[in-house]
Amino acid sequence: MAVGIDPGCVRLRLASDNGRISEVRVASERPALAPLLRGRSADEAVRLVPLLFALCGKAQGRAATLALEAARGRECAPYLDPAIQREALREHLWRWLLDLPVLLGDVAMQKEFVAATGWIASGQRDELGVLLTSPRIETIRQRLEDMDDPGDLAPRLLPALDAQTTLAWWPRLDADFCRVPHWHGAAAETGAIARQQGRARPTASAFAARWLARLEELRDWASGNERVGAGGTASAAPLGTAASGRALVETARGVLMHEIVLDGDRIADYFIVAPTEWNFHPRGPLAGWLMGRDATDREAASAFAARAVAALDPCVRWELEWL
Repeated sequence: MAVGIDPGCVRLRLASDNGRISEVRVASERPALAPLLRGRSADEAVRLVPLLFALCGKAQGRAATLALEAARGRECAPYLDPAIQREALREHLWRWLLDLPVLLGDVAMQKEFVAATGWIASGQRDELGVLLTSPRIETIRQRLEDMDDPGDLAPRLLPALDAQTTLAWWPRLDADFCRVPHWHGAAAETGAIARQQGRARPTASAFAARWLARLEELRDWASGNERVGAGGTASAAPLGTAASGRALVETARGVLMHEIVLDGDRIADYFIVAPTEWNFHPRGPLAGWLMGRDATDREAASAFAARAVAALDPCVRWELEWL
């Protein structure tokens, strides 16, 4: 099987009427991986899985390994996996130091990013803490709160989950759920903002709240206050039926689920639910932010849509089409 396949795309289609956005279509389109894995030896499939994903490869690989172990009967209680945690923190740093300044019309903090990733790799928390409270970061934070941003007083967020607790809500996964996951029959959001819920946030605006939640997760690590449930948390549980298991991993973008069904020592079925499918649900937050927005200036409306997508942070490329 070839690796490095196209990971997919988030497609955003907008229509306008009377100068307002009148239709929002959101679709996360990914290649079906299950047919590529079915029939393979379980150990071979697990080795291949992280090679198929350009982002969060460690999280994908660990989720695959834990799901296989669960299918073989081994439960794993929630714990913070250091390698996955470092990967999630690096993703947060990439967004905050490289992407966000450019989004706000500033220059990327490339030297700071290189230094910060080194501090995380070597456990230098104090050094990262100094950077995260620096005047430059404070300026970016203030600009976040000042930019054009929709109100979002009551986002629908996934609660804290682990592999065992999800079995009561979703006893078995299927292809439809993987494409359009739901919580109590409705869209829900995952990621740092969901992991930070219950903690006071300085703003109710949608974009800023999501960026600041990532910053707070970085600051938690820098201060030694990270906890099980933060980015990097992993767990796994057998499904209660023969030779099937599920793993959950909290990535930078949110909860990742892998479920394996075995036939002997081969893959009978394989299901993956990625954070992007939650956060770019057709009836998720993106549609709510964009519906009814001023569309008389399509360039400005497209720029607003780009900021909205960046706040939700897809793990694949995205494309915008005006209908």
